[in-house]
Parts: sequence; structure tokens; C-alpha cells
Amino acid sequence: MKSALVVRHKCYEGAAGFRLPIEQAGYDFARIDVTDPGFATLDWTAPDLLVVMGGPMGVYERDAHPWIDGEIAGLKARIAADLPTLGVCLGSQMIAAALDARVYPGPVKEVGFAPIALSAAGFASALRYLEGLPLLHWHGDTFDLPANAELLATTHAYAQAFRVGPRLLALQCHPEMGEDPRFALWLEGADAYLAEAGTDPATVAADYTRLGPAAVAAGRRMLAEWLAGLA
Repeated sequence: MKSALVVRHKCYEGAAGFRLPIEQAGYDFARIDVTDPGFATLDWTAPDLLVVMGGPMGVYERDAHPWIDGEIAGLKARIAADLPTLGVCLGSQMIAAALDARVYPGPVKEVGFAPIALSAAGFASALRYLEGLPLLHWHGDTFDLPANAELLATTHAYAQAFRVGPRLLALQCHPEMGEDPRFALWLEGADAYLAEAGTDPATVAADYTRLGPAAVAAGRRMLAEWLAGLA
């Protein structure tokens, strides 16, 4: 059986809705947290599929999170080997950094449900399932588009998705989120952060209940097609 490894930067930011299509595609699903003792010696080229999830830290906060350098080095090795890799939110920023692009705090925090705008390449990709649907966003950092990367989607403020070839996909938005009850943990203590983004926990929670199921269903269709293309 093929192996899929999910890297978690926080225990409450896992594969969520993406787990189902990963398992349906025939992958043996496993996860590792950056706090696990084995993370420092992880062989980043071993899994058939690597999925790097989100987290509240910034790529540039390396003094506070010494594991970041090792993660970027591991992603560099994996990308050089052209192995299937998916990054979500912080994961997309880690991939951008591994491709030597700048990752930095953006001018605004983007939090809540909003649609993404697809490029021509995005429409021709599995991301077409996401077109027009409000998806969850939760970030204040952004990145420059890496060299040789193809921009797939944007919002008014930021790049939202890019790819490098058929095996590397980076998503700034969260199409895996919409039904995972751990989202309640995202909202705990986030009042000030959400206020900076012009919203509040009650609004985001209500939108999660109302808009989340359709968003995650589309995210699953998108990921299933991308995984099928790897074969």
C-alpha cells in the first residue's frame, strides 16, 4: 500500500476533510507532529505522499521554532526528488520558502469564508471544483510566487494556490475545513486576531456551520482528482 504522511504543526490542524480522499486513493494514512521526537530525523523522501498542514507560526519565526529550518531543508530534498507534495496554509508557505521565495507578513489578515478567483491554469486543474464557493481563509502571512511556479488562484489580497509540475500543489486557503469539530479550537482565544481581520468568532463559527459542508465537499473532489493525476 502507498504511504501518506501528514505533517501537523498543531494537533488541531490536521488533514480534516482531506483524510477521506487520501484513504480512498489507496494510501496508508499516518501523521507526525513537529513536537514528536522523531520529527528531527524524519526522512522527507520516504512517504509516497506528503501533506504539510497549517499552523499559527510564521516561516520566519525560526528562533522561536527551531524545527522550521529542518522542515524547509526536508521539503527542498523532497521537491528536488519530484515526489508528490501538498501544502496547506502554513504548509504552502513552507513550500514557497523551500523554493527560495520570500515569505512575510502581509498587509491584512484574511480570515473567514470567501471565494477564490481561478487563473486560466486553475480552471484547467482540479481546483475548478472550488470555483465560486466560499472557502475558509485564516492567515496574515503571504509569499512571493516561487520561480517556475504556476499561479492557480488568488483573492483580492493574496495568492491562494500554485503548483510546480503535476506533483507539487500549494494552497493558502483551507478547502479541507468545513466539518471538522476541531475548528472550535481555532476560535479559542482568537478574538483579537479576528478583530484585526474585521470579524469575530461568532460570525466565523456561524459561517463554518452554514458554508463549511459545501466547501469541504468541493475540497474532497479537488483532492481526489489531483491524487488520481499522480498515478
